[in-house]
Amino acid sequence: MSNKNYEIRHPDDVNRIVSEYAGQGKSNKVIWLALIGVFIDAYDLTTLSFGIEQVIKEFSLTPLMTGVVASAIVCGTIVGNLIGGFLTDKIGRYRVFMADMVLFVIAAIVAGFAPNVWVLIIARFIMGISVGVDLPVAMSYLSEFSKFSGKSNKASRLAAWCPMWYAASSICFGIVLALYFILPAQYSHWLWRASLIFGAVPALLIIFIRGKYLTESPIWLANQGRLKEASEILKSSYDIHTVVLESKKDYKIQQNIKQSFWVLFNRTYLSRTIVAMVIHISVAFQYTTIAFFLPSILMNFFHTTTLTTITTTLTLNLLFAFTGGLLGVYLASRFTSRHILLTGFILQFIALVLLGWIGHPNSPFVLYSAIVLLGLWLFAEGFGPGAQMMVYPTMAYPAAIRGIGVGFNRAVSGIAQAIALFVLPMWMTKYQTDVFTIIAIFAFVPIIIIGFIIKFEPTRNDIDLQEPIVKPTSTTTNIII
Repeated sequence: MSNKNYEIRHPDDVNRIVSEYAGQGKSNKVIWLALIGVFIDAYDLTTLSFGIEQVIKEFSLTPLMTGVVASAIVCGTIVGNLIGGFLTDKIGRYRVFMADMVLFVIAAIVAGFAPNVWVLIIARFIMGISVGVDLPVAMSYLSEFSKFSGKSNKASRLAAWCPMWYAASSICFGIVLALYFILPAQYSHWLWRASLIFGAVPALLIIFIRGKYLTESPIWLANQGRLKEASEILKSSYDIHTVVLESKKDYKIQQNIKQSFWVLFNRTYLSRTIVAMVIHISVAFQYTTIAFFLPSILMNFFHTTTLTTITTTLTLNLLFAFTGGLLGVYLASRFTSRHILLTGFILQFIALVLLGWIGHPNSPFVLYSAIVLLGLWLFAEGFGPGAQMMVYPTMAYPAAIRGIGVGFNRAVSGIAQAIALFVLPMWMTKYQTDVFTIIAIFAFVPIIIIGFIIKFEPTRNDIDLQEPIVKPTSTTTNIII
């Protein structure tokens, strides 16, 4: 970077500098800290996917209470998404990010030492609030510290949340596998407790190193009218020297515009919100069925042993989900989000229909075929809906309402996932492997809506440079494509 001083007269000047020069200086460290936050979220939501069977035995849970325990954290994320989305836009990215890390550490430790099921439920609910608060701010960091185009652009960095998610899932099961061999047989029931407590470690890491690398988003500061502070961060994090000049042209500071979830449903943003909601609802039901209940599917439908269940789940996550996520990062920087998304949903639909057709495997060949189909679903999730579900809401809304947009859509996803966690244990008991055919509907619907009805593409233009905030209006029914 040259020693040239770049002039800043308007928030758009900051947006343009970040869009062109992000990725140098300490800004990449901020990206990694945001991704570590995503890692924590994923790890936290994964810990009980295997441990739920142990929790059922330890606390003698009924199917109803099992659903309450499993859905407690997701219910917490709903609250956290709404609170975090609003606060991220209102008070800034940095303060919200640090507060949710502290909350997570406390909740993880309490959950790990829970003496009864009610303490576990409350702790998991609070942990869910932390996860819910974190995602809107993490996505804002990933977007606002990245270039719009080229290598390591916004779309690819946002898509990186998916391989990070599956890396956390894989590490979670890797820890469970290690503890399986390390813990004496009489302490095997501590597998789920130890894995929960370990989740506090990366959160503590962020807390300890926050002062060296983590800063407020210069784009958020600029949109609040705090151009001098934005200029200071451009120098410290990007090594870009800027001079703030008085502008004779008036501009409306976005802070003065009332922040409300209703803005997502006005004429400008309604179609984008509908698409994002469809994606999040679809992913919530599919992910909960295949990814969260994967150990239960292997144990109850495929009749695998405990060790085989752990190793198979770990292998599927690494070979298919994580690999698909890495491919998603590559594809996001080279192809449009909509086409990637549709390809993923089509493959998922095929995998789910075939799994429903196979039913209970009655031979080794059919069993291996079913496991490969599970892997196909995970691979498609990794590069398609899993990666793109955060690209859509993050890049569809400008900085002033980005937290609200991501938070709202994640809350919708949380509601769908809470419902799924509650009903799926009962559906699996009643319908057995026919549940795959039912869930295939959630892959088919977005193919129709995104493929033929609302053809919105979030990566076509940089939203932070193209559009002002539009105030909510009474007209919320027109879909703008």
